[in-house]
Order: sequence, then C-alpha cells, then structure tokens
Amino acid sequence: MNFENKTILITGASTGIGKGLAVELAKIKCRLILVARRVELIEELTKKLSVNSKSEFLNLKCDVSKKEEVANAYRQSVDKFGKIDIAILNAGIGKNMKVEKYNSELAEKIFGANVFGMIYWIEQLLPSFLERKEGMIVGVSSLADSRGYSGSGFYCASKAAASIYLEGLRVELSRHNVKVITVKPGFVRTPMTDQNKFIMPLLMEPDKAAQIILMGMKKGKRVIQFPLLMVFITKVMALLPEWIFEKFDDR
Repeated sequence: MNFENKTILITGASTGIGKGLAVELAKIKCRLILVARRVELIEELTKKLSVNSKSEFLNLKCDVSKKEEVANAYRQSVDKFGKIDIAILNAGIGKNMKVEKYNSELAEKIFGANVFGMIYWIEQLLPSFLERKEGMIVGVSSLADSRGYSGSGFYCASKAAASIYLEGLRVELSRHNVKVITVKPGFVRTPMTDQNKFIMPLLMEPDKAAQIILMGMKKGKRVIQFPLLMVFITKVMALLPEWIFEKFDDR
C-alpha cells in the first residue's frame, strides 16, 4: 500500500495514536481528513504540520457516536476531496468503573465511540468503496478484547465487539477488493491511559505506535497487534481457566 496522493481519513486525530498517525502521514504528499470532537486541537496540529508538509488538510469537528455528525463530516470530506481512499477509524474512549459506581451512561458513551463510531463511518464509506471496488478500512481495537478485566468491562466488551465486527466485515469485503485491517495495540500513552491507576506494562509512545500501524498497513496485514510480548501475554490470559483468571485479575 502506497500512501502518496491518497485521501486518508483519521478519526480521533487530536491526541494519542490518531495524532501520531497524522504527524507521520503529513511527511508524505497526501490528503488528510482529520476528525475530532475538539477541532481546535487538530487545527493547532495542522498549523504546525503544514509549514513543512506537502499534504492537504481538512479539519472536521465530529462526535463519531452521533450518526448525523458522521454523515455531515463524510459529505464535507467528499465535497472537498471527491473520495476517501483509506479510513483509519481510531476514535475511542475508555474509563475504568467499579461496580459500586455502576452507571449505564458510561457504557453508552464507550460503545458509542468504540463500536457505533466505526459502524456509522463504515455506513457512509461502503457505497463508494463497493462501487469503485477499492478502499481500505483500518479499525483500531485493542489487545484488551480477549477478556473482561476487572473495572474495565465496558471497555473490554466494546473492543471485543469491534474486533469481531471487523473480522466479519473483512471476510465479506475481501471479494469486493476492499481491505479491512484490525489494529490491536497494547498500552499506548494517551490522555485516556493517563487516567489509569494500575501498572501498564510496555507502555508505548504514540509516535512509535503510529509507525508500527503504518508499516502493517503497507504490508497489507489483516491484524496489526503490538508489542509482541503483550500479544503473547494476552493470548495466555485468554487461555487461563476462569477460576485462575478471576484470582489473577481481582484488583
């Protein structure tokens, strides 16, 4: 996959992995559509990037959990650049919550961003991708998709849903020459992970994560998961009997 002269959408582009991807892709001559709820942050970012970049930028304010805002952002993207070639659906949120403070509104927010945010964007993208018989969808899930970790049930469940959804989509869209890639990072330093009170092994900087993701995209991988040791650990955790897992994860 060559990114040059492509129109690339990045959701959740204001911080973390999304920002890291924008910085890396701005080094290449392409058209970048940067989407975030806090549009002032991406405007500040593109102002810096445009000084030494040959890329074109479109900054859009959009809450991906709101279907109407996604549809409007898609229309603006097509009006500006004609089409989208690659969609990196990175927007997501997560927050730990103990059962003593159980609140379904948090579940709605997490599933809204992490699952329905992908679904709403893909709903807009598919007609053009299917008609053109080309396109790439990159959905950012997490290595946390393999088990329901204590205090993170909503987050883990949302990422499991995203991974399974992307897997089914990949199988179906392959016959239409549309590529679907699932990204499963371990711990990456972001404003979201900064809230975590627990130890985060092998915490990675977002620029490094972005480089790994882009390399995986270039190679056409079906699943991009990293770092390797965390991939191994989560696979072992997934195989643990329930009673061992419950004792291990009783934080």
